[in-house]
Amino acid sequence: MESTRTNKSINKRIDNLIQSISQINMGRQLNIMEVCGTHTMAISRNGLRELLPPYINLISGPGCPVCVTSINDIDYLLEIIRNYDVSIFTFGDMMKVPGTSSSLYKEKSNGKDINICYSPIDAIEFARNNPQKKVIFVAIGFETTIPLTSVIVKRAYKQSINNFYIYNAHKLIPPALQALLEDREIRIDGFLCPGHVSTIIGSKPYKFIPDKYRIPCAISGFEPLDILSSIEMIVRQLKEGNPKVEVQYTRVVREEGNPTAIKEIEDVFEVTDSVWRGIGNIPNSGLKLRPQYSRFDAKKVFKVKNVNSKEHKTCECGNILKGLKKPTQCKLFSKVCTPESPVGPCMVSSEGTCAAYYKYERFKIR
Repeated sequence: MESTRTNKSINKRIDNLIQSISQINMGRQLNIMEVCGTHTMAISRNGLRELLPPYINLISGPGCPVCVTSINDIDYLLEIIRNYDVSIFTFGDMMKVPGTSSSLYKEKSNGKDINICYSPIDAIEFARNNPQKKVIFVAIGFETTIPLTSVIVKRAYKQSINNFYIYNAHKLIPPALQALLEDREIRIDGFLCPGHVSTIIGSKPYKFIPDKYRIPCAISGFEPLDILSSIEMIVRQLKEGNPKVEVQYTRVVREEGNPTAIKEIEDVFEVTDSVWRGIGNIPNSGLKLRPQYSRFDAKKVFKVKNVNSKEHKTCECGNILKGLKKPTQCKLFSKVCTPESPVGPCMVSSEGTCAAYYKYERFKIR
């Protein structure tokens, strides 16, 4: 009985939010970009596009760390695997990400020592217990996962675990948002900012978006009510001409973020440029190990030659990651490119836009 009352209450609140959003019609299409793969999945899974008025166009951004890992990084890692006797540890989403001619999954099928792990701690423990092995952890992810990488690098340093390395492909979200806003081909009217990343960095790093570009932002949670509330915040800001960074996800996100996690990142890494798949080089959007920890950098220890990376000519993942196209506008989508046989990275990850559309939206007209 209590569950029924709760569901009725939630449904009423959703109806009220939809009505409120519909009443703030600006008379034109509004492109609102969600910058988190978990948001993309939640929007598709819950059918939120169909609930919203037609003038709200939800577009997906580069919010999937697996998807934006550059093809050159994938190919470089594959060359390490082919040329050195190493044990690779990676998250499961990375296994099927296509490089130019192979993937981690294919190399594992060919007998290479590649292991799926749930935490980088698995990799460092394996290295500590197997000192004769050279162990590489594939470090991907945004600000949410970087602190844990920092912790294990520090641990390897303090415990003198000299057979442990990281292949670092970490990336930072705010510089990527600035790059999107500087791209004149893309029109963004508002950002649904990522909830998980913002628990680490807080709301301050997004302040340049309303201050410099006059674009509203809302840091959103992941339930349908959270997302719809955040969209309502954005359209209200647009209507009032008062862009700012609003925190809808107040139960988790603080203005200052998590100072302890931020310090862990800054202790181990320093900012550098980084290449994002489908977007290109973005200044100050990546990290590199500080000199004190550089001996753990797999790229410096395991040198390779002749990495000639080429993207699939017909794959639209680049335009999808920038919000210029939707998966259904790609000729390969659901025909040649599927989760079982992905052509592009956006079909691979559980947070990828193409994967979300394939699972929940490929048969919808809109």
